[in-house]
Amino acid sequence: MRERKASVLVGVMVCVMLLSIEGVRAGLLDLFSSDGDRDTLPPLPPVPADYAGKHMPQSWWTDPKVLADGEKVYTGLVHREVNCSNCHGKNGQPKKKGARDLRNTKIVHRFSDSFWFWRVSEGVPKTKMKAWKKFLTEEQIWAVIAYEHTFSHNGQAVADIQTEVQPVAASGK
Repeated sequence: MRERKASVLVGVMVCVMLLSIEGVRAGLLDLFSSDGDRDTLPPLPPVPADYAGKHMPQSWWTDPKVLADGEKVYTGLVHREVNCSNCHGKNGQPKKKGARDLRNTKIVHRFSDSFWFWRVSEGVPKTKMKAWKKFLTEEQIWAVIAYEHTFSHNGQAVADIQTEVQPVAASGK
């Protein structure tokens, strides 16, 4: 009887250790994939040539009407298929695993406007981030980007001055 209890106890301890190791591994993956330090994040892929010349229209980062329109897109009021808040949360805090934390300046400030436009338009391969260009106009995509940008500035509209130049890919999406 004593040996059986010891065997069960050892089995339980092994299971707990394996689950703990898996939890730590998953936590590290989450840390470096979505909310990690800028220095630990992998380099961004180059913006395809089709998107490299895209830039936020003049004054749209801070235009109240554009931001209001962007909020409507973000919350699913413009198109029933497009509701960014389902994954990224009401205020940019992710609700679903793998979604970018749009409040995190270390992540968001890496994105040039052309990079951001490309990713919203075409989606992100091997993730749940879909391509939204078939549902939204260019103006709606820019509006939602401007609105999402406020999350990394404590809800304030701030003109984005992107000093980082994204490398341009030869072709493709």
